[in-house]
Amino acid sequence: MFKRIFLLTLTNIAVIVLLTLVISILHLDRWLNVYGIDYQTLFLFSMVVGFTGSFISLALSKWMAKMAYNIHVIQEPSNEAERWLIETVSELAQRANIKMPEVGIYESPEVNAFATGPSRSNALVAVSTGILSQMNKKQIAGVLAHEITHINNGDMVTMSLLQGVVNTFVVFLSRIIGFFVDRLFSRNDERESIGIGFYLGMFISEIVLGLLASIIVAWYSRMREFRADAGGAHLAGKEAMISALKKLKQIMEGESAFIDERSPALNAFKINGRPGGILALLATHPPLDERIEALERIPD
Repeated sequence: MFKRIFLLTLTNIAVIVLLTLVISILHLDRWLNVYGIDYQTLFLFSMVVGFTGSFISLALSKWMAKMAYNIHVIQEPSNEAERWLIETVSELAQRANIKMPEVGIYESPEVNAFATGPSRSNALVAVSTGILSQMNKKQIAGVLAHEITHINNGDMVTMSLLQGVVNTFVVFLSRIIGFFVDRLFSRNDERESIGIGFYLGMFISEIVLGLLASIIVAWYSRMREFRADAGGAHLAGKEAMISALKKLKQIMEGESAFIDERSPALNAFKINGRPGGILALLATHPPLDERIEALERIPD
């Protein structure tokens, strides 16, 4: 779990730092004067940088998922399991009143499923072979309903927008900090160019602020999971969702967690988050016990 959370956080920070390096090397931010900060222009600049990575990631999310997990998208069912999977997703999509998403299977012993895609009408639901072999149909239906709810709620878009907003403030504040650090270490107040203090202050503050931003995004992600559980209970039945989460808990307690490092950015949309200790601040999913208790409080 530590690697998964660490890689997810590191990925977002790396995107911002990489964009910053490219901008600095190409001198695209030359017009940001160290002693005469135009805050309005700086904020617009920060928005462009902050949202670029989020929008690109969102647009390519389905393709990235298919490549990262070598997902077999079901065009025509080749066996009974695939036929049932397609029919179940189709029925749940109709109940949720959304367009039928693509449905895929990927080879993995992990008990998991996720939804991704740039919009409600252009989404993908993928399940692992592990979940198909270790859960019964009722439990799998609950998991699928959870993922369909993510699509119906527009969670992929919302998460990308939130990430863009926090990234904007990371870029904005890190440059202001860089400006003041550079001025603090500069002995010549008349110097027009920026010095090494700006870059040191900017990069260090980007890393620190990026970590804080990831905590905000993770908190929202945990709240989103409760809503997806409730939506899944509405679509497939409360007992199906509770049974799925209890089974997942049983599996997790009975064997060591399988860690997949191929595409950490997708882990925010998976069902099997396992937060613990101080890492709970960066966990994208609430503890399973809390999710089960929340479902049990829903009136029948």
